[in-house]
Amino acid sequence: MVSPHSQLLKVTQRVVERSKPSREAYLARIQQAQGQFPARGALSCANLAHGFAGLEGNDKLVIKQIREPNIGIVSSYNEMLSAHAPYKNYPDIIKQAARENGGVAQFAGGVPAMCDGITQGNAGMELSLFSREVIAMSTAVALTHNMFDAALCLGICDKIVPGLLIGALQFGHLPTIFVPAGPMGSGLSNDDKAKTRQLFATGKCGRDALLEAEAAAYHSHGTCTFYGTANSNQMLMEIMGLHLPSSAFVHPHTPLRDALTAQAARRVLDLTVDRGNYMPIGHIVDEKAIVNGIVALLATGGSTNHTLHLVAIARAAGIVIDWDDFDTLSQAVPLLAKIYPNGKADVNHFHAAGGVAFLVRNLLEGGLLHEDVNTVAGKGLHHYTEEPKLIDGKLQWVPGTATSEDTSVLRDIKEPFQADGGLRLMQGKLGRGVIKISAVASQHRKVKAPAIVFDSQEAVQAAFDKGELTRDFVAVVRFQGARANGMPELHRLTPLLGVLQDQGFHVALVTDGRMSGASGKVPAVIHVSPEALLQGPIGKVRSGDMLVIDAEAGVLDIEIDAAEWDARPNAVPQHQAENEVGFGRELFGVFRAAAAPAEQGASVFGAMVGEQTAQHGHEARAHTGQHTDQHASASAALQKQGV
Repeated sequence: MVSPHSQLLKVTQRVVERSKPSREAYLARIQQAQGQFPARGALSCANLAHGFAGLEGNDKLVIKQIREPNIGIVSSYNEMLSAHAPYKNYPDIIKQAARENGGVAQFAGGVPAMCDGITQGNAGMELSLFSREVIAMSTAVALTHNMFDAALCLGICDKIVPGLLIGALQFGHLPTIFVPAGPMGSGLSNDDKAKTRQLFATGKCGRDALLEAEAAAYHSHGTCTFYGTANSNQMLMEIMGLHLPSSAFVHPHTPLRDALTAQAARRVLDLTVDRGNYMPIGHIVDEKAIVNGIVALLATGGSTNHTLHLVAIARAAGIVIDWDDFDTLSQAVPLLAKIYPNGKADVNHFHAAGGVAFLVRNLLEGGLLHEDVNTVAGKGLHHYTEEPKLIDGKLQWVPGTATSEDTSVLRDIKEPFQADGGLRLMQGKLGRGVIKISAVASQHRKVKAPAIVFDSQEAVQAAFDKGELTRDFVAVVRFQGARANGMPELHRLTPLLGVLQDQGFHVALVTDGRMSGASGKVPAVIHVSPEALLQGPIGKVRSGDMLVIDAEAGVLDIEIDAAEWDARPNAVPQHQAENEVGFGRELFGVFRAAAAPAEQGASVFGAMVGEQTAQHGHEARAHTGQHTDQHASASAALQKQGV
């Protein structure tokens, strides 16, 4: 076995040390909950009768007798979103597979699923980030009935998977598997789609042509095929051991997809406490799994949104990570994949070239992943070097390819696309932010130009339309943080700035907001923290100030006299009230007021989870000691597996 890389060990050790109090308290909570198995056995007769009243036939009898495990299904199904529409028939597949494996399954609850691709540039986008919190709470509501011995979480896209995972981790004693639906088939190439968007932005094609291009790209059930947040989510769930191996990128409505869904139900039953392979989600998502997730994002040029989401996920499990951890690992992790927007290929090409199994094999060979982790497939990440096949109608896992089928898309550890990862921590007088450089050509990674300050992306669009941006400049778009307006993605800026860069101008973006998970070829320093509304220094910048961006060196600076800078007041938002009403934004005022800084996940309860966990940890440990007999079987099962 290859020895772990020194940087991997360094980051993991500091995460372990930093997280020790909150992680210990979180594990104590799980231990306390383990004493309540089987879950519905703790319910009164009236409670239990309510829990199975809506069922029919043998399923009702099984739950009533409290002899076999019950799976709670939490789903993001809706028919409007292509990625989630395939989930319509999953409950029937899951229930049948559960019955065949001696268990039962109930649809526990649904969670909302909104699409950033639909809400981009509209008021609804200001609810997007906080929908993660709503989804987490909805997951908790679904599982809080205490009727379940295990859970299956059905979700794909941007905030849905992080929200489901944050919610599921509050029930860390339950074995839980995440069940994907897969990507749509390849349509119009992402590169051609982007070119059409730029033509539209410059008035060289009409709305009809743009709509036809978009419809040809987004054309059927499944996730969008570019490597944005949705498909980065799927990569994370694999590397963190929460999917069945290599299940992320199998197309919807295929025999293999349905077989994998059925197997997820069978497998999660096998992981329940009474079947000898007990493995709860709280013991899968640990410090090593979180670090593995960071590595996978870096190695594939994954979504910048996970510098928020993965931080919030980790905190939900009592684990504290920050952007320094991403940056340190980025110096050691090579870029092994080129998927749009970091290349021309889509996730279908990535999967065909060798996919996750090939990626995991190579990162393990480079000592860049922890192999000794718990997963839903069993102990050890080596399970994820295999891929599923239907052989004579039976689902089997076989070794994945040892060589890339397309080296323009996926490369081995010895011949990477570049020696380091695609993410940088940027810091200086303007604060701390992140930049994704894997899609940015080397000649565009350093920009020194005057600032032009905006308070909205609509203002940038207006200046572009007037021809005021045909020059070198850095667009500073402030008051876009979580506290200000919910931190919407500033997706409309990508085509505009891309056009100007193609015309030969040196341009960049600096913002306390987010960009799309498909952040592209223009250098964009995002998530700048503290945000302007919290008196962050980005609020001091004025149009004409000379800004210095060096993505290679991690520099985000301003050339200004120190005394003048210190004396300069922060700007005051001029249109704050406009972001507080309409399209449901009134309901989210409490979220905006409570949002943590970006580096803490921009969550309304990310920090709170850690504080409450630590505060109540001693109570949980004491309570656990009083119930030794009740959870002895669960503890013994974990000890037997070396957990």
